[in-house]
Amino acid sequence: MAAEVQVAALPPATRARAQPWWHRLFSPVDGASLAVFRIIFGAILLVEVYRYFSHEWIRSYYVDPIFHFTYYGFGWVKPWPGNGMYWHFVLIGIASVGVMLGAWYRFSAALLFVTFTHVFLLDQAYYLNHFYMICLLSLLMIFIPAHRLLSIDAWRKPAKQSDDVPAWARWLLLAQLSIVYFYAGVAKLNTDWIHGEPMRSWLAERVDTPLIGRFFTEERVVLLFNYGGLAFDLFIVPLLLWKRTRVVAFLWVMAFHILNMALFSIGIFPWLMLLATLLFFRPDWPRVVFKGWRRVRTEPLAIQPQFPRLTVGLTAAYMIIQLAVPLRHFVYHGNVHWTEEGHRFSWHMKLRDKQATARFFVTDPQSRQTWEVAPRLYLTARQTQKMSTRPDMILQMAHHIARDQAVKRGIDHPLEVRARVMASLHDRDRQLLVDPTVNLAAERRSLASARWILPLNE
Repeated sequence: MAAEVQVAALPPATRARAQPWWHRLFSPVDGASLAVFRIIFGAILLVEVYRYFSHEWIRSYYVDPIFHFTYYGFGWVKPWPGNGMYWHFVLIGIASVGVMLGAWYRFSAALLFVTFTHVFLLDQAYYLNHFYMICLLSLLMIFIPAHRLLSIDAWRKPAKQSDDVPAWARWLLLAQLSIVYFYAGVAKLNTDWIHGEPMRSWLAERVDTPLIGRFFTEERVVLLFNYGGLAFDLFIVPLLLWKRTRVVAFLWVMAFHILNMALFSIGIFPWLMLLATLLFFRPDWPRVVFKGWRRVRTEPLAIQPQFPRLTVGLTAAYMIIQLAVPLRHFVYHGNVHWTEEGHRFSWHMKLRDKQATARFFVTDPQSRQTWEVAPRLYLTARQTQKMSTRPDMILQMAHHIARDQAVKRGIDHPLEVRARVMASLHDRDRQLLVDPTVNLAAERRSLASARWILPLNE
């Protein structure tokens, strides 16, 4: 008690240094930038819902397919029957509006996380890094008080309106965005990227791009794109954090994402990352831009955390997981772009060009009869293309074929399924991806390294 009295008697600056370091996470910062991010985040997801309806992706991705490649441990996540998936996306849209407007914000954020993550987990064939990032951001939004300003909740309950939020809320989002950028750069530190692949092949396919396309076959332009992308991912976060280089860095962010939008079909990702990068500016930047937006109170209010140690502990645990998961592919043997082991959830974005064809052969071990089963009997064209290049999905397909063929032929004993998959990574010669002699129907799904994946011939 005496120590607390002594600390309280110190000057403000000295008192701040005398407190535990984690108390600084609860120091008040202007909540204007978080409020703007909340509006942007909800609006972008609402646009994505509209795109799914307008392009009929709900039907082609989740209603028409008769088989879905579920994630390991999430086989229980299934599409809703009938028109259920359409209503599910309506719920995502409603939740997006709730987050955007700050209406019943906590509930809306939780609903958005649950409904969007459900869609994300339905099929690995539709995995996108920015969908994974949306799942993470929507989870964080549940706990981040981004509804204290510019929200219906603040209008409904003026007593809960506040100009300020705890510093950890902003820094948690900044840390998540920084992880995405940095690990995208780390993933580019591989032999193929350093030597210009697959960028060389992609640019060669886009020579008809207005104004700049005619330069895409020049080697110096290929290396400029390659090393420019590597430098961007590795250094953009420090440049954004440093006040002196922040404006120039943001202009680089704009140029990078606008160019990506022009060259590659990557949906809402460039817009999401571009607008989210505004969080790197000072917390009150919207008040500077919009001159008429003034604070309700001149001085920031002291924020008293209810469970400070629990908040710090959970935040630390979350960050440790986010830092560790992208590194797990180093535990596996072989080229991650070939084996795909540890590729997902690691921010490996636009790093590989892989082509493959897969054929499946079923054998009845009792009659020794063998017949071929075409994947197109179960899969859409997109599912087939994705499955053919990803060993874990090839294994799932083999398991499904074994079960389905046994039922259709009235066989009451296990069938054997083997796959002959010829694949090419970055214009290498085509080679076998999986061992064609292994009965994949007898191989269990696991997170361990698969012995039946053949090594890449460098």
